[in-house]
Amino acid sequence: MDTLIPGLMADARKILIKIGSNTLAGKDGRINEGFLEEFARQCAALIKAGKQILLVSSGAQVAGLASLGKWARKEDIHYKQALCAVGQVELMAAWGRAFAARHLHIAQILLTRDDFGDSLRTLNMRNTLFTLVDEGIIPIINENDTVSVEEIKIGDNDTLAAQSAVLWSADLLILFSDIDGLYRTNPKEDPQAELILEVRDIRAMRTQIRMGRANPFGTGGIATKLDAAERVVSFGIPMILAHGGRPHALKALASGTQKGTAFLLPST
Repeated sequence: MDTLIPGLMADARKILIKIGSNTLAGKDGRINEGFLEEFARQCAALIKAGKQILLVSSGAQVAGLASLGKWARKEDIHYKQALCAVGQVELMAAWGRAFAARHLHIAQILLTRDDFGDSLRTLNMRNTLFTLVDEGIIPIINENDTVSVEEIKIGDNDTLAAQSAVLWSADLLILFSDIDGLYRTNPKEDPQAELILEVRDIRAMRTQIRMGRANPFGTGGIATKLDAAERVVSFGIPMILAHGGRPHALKALASGTQKGTAFLLPST
């Protein structure tokens, strides 16, 4: 497979990985603990090879819904915040079990948009991330949905992942979703959709594709992923968009046996 992805992963030491709700949730709508266990095993292998890993994990709302077994008053912002408060406990417990089996510790960091706009908070966030990673601990970042309202909400974890990658000075951002990469048309609607393996002009690419609708479990569609790519690439950080639900996705990307889309700086 002719792709730049294995080289990007080999060259990167600091890798930020965002995992969407559609990847974390099983067909029954519950957190797929089998996926978490396998993903933790792959992360452990990367860490053993000298990589540093930071995660941005969706799934609090899904975990809360699965835990309570109901979705009453789903349009009520206070109910959603309460649901996320329950779900964060369940989500982090599941991640904790998965990484503990690999003898790795995790840490939770909950952020809002205001945190990225305050220089002192930003410095503290950056220092905390560096300290955790240097100690071999895997930080797991999510938006603080229990307090976020429209005025301070980041909005989606694609954006949060891009902001965190810049904050951490990552070498590579990987967005795991439920599609294999960027297509010219929606592959869920068009079986002949063409997968784009490499993008160097994101602004031009926006005019060449037809964006589909986001899955009900997630908040971000292709537009937010392009926004994330534009943000990190402007700071010299390449990005990979790939299907996180494929078998051994991290390992497969590194070996070149799984396809995806690489977003890079324009050729000079």
